[in-house]
Amino acid sequence: MTTTQNTPVDNGVAVAHLLGARDAFTETPEAGHFTWRATSDWITGSKATMTVSDYFGLGAEQQHPQPHSVTTDHPTVFGATDHGPSAPELILMGLAGCLTAGIASVAQNWGIALNSVKADVEGDMDLSGILGADPDVRNGFSAIRVRYTIEADADRADVEAVVAQSQKRSAVYDIITNPTSVVVEVN
Repeated sequence: MTTTQNTPVDNGVAVAHLLGARDAFTETPEAGHFTWRATSDWITGSKATMTVSDYFGLGAEQQHPQPHSVTTDHPTVFGATDHGPSAPELILMGLAGCLTAGIASVAQNWGIALNSVKADVEGDMDLSGILGADPDVRNGFSAIRVRYTIEADADRADVEAVVAQSQKRSAVYDIITNPTSVVVEVN
């Protein structure tokens, strides 16, 4: 690691807290089992509001200090009202957010000061599958590209190593790149 930083690095991440959690989960693995929750309320057309307010973790029910909501919609090119990002765009935003948080955490843990981090994320999708025009076309992304522009007090090899470690530890990257069991039910 070749950084030019001689003072403590503060990228705004509570690394000591994260490392403490890692140690605690090593000693008490069941504390690391979390269940994240979201609700979706349909408004009209393709517009809906998704909200997160509580989750299970650290062996107990947890509550966000305040609920967080996002409204999704389809673009006007689909005859919708475009009052929010589409669901696929939320996935891209989640990937960028998770990787970027990891970059900040890893960089701080490794003593690398970040000056700026920008991600450009693109996902390719053929809507012929979703619309039923071609049953052989998958409904989801066929490819996703993430391009980072990072200014840091470190050389390129160290910055690339930070990004690689973030990718290795990213929950959303794992969710997108590995199969996950999904059960859909009607009550």
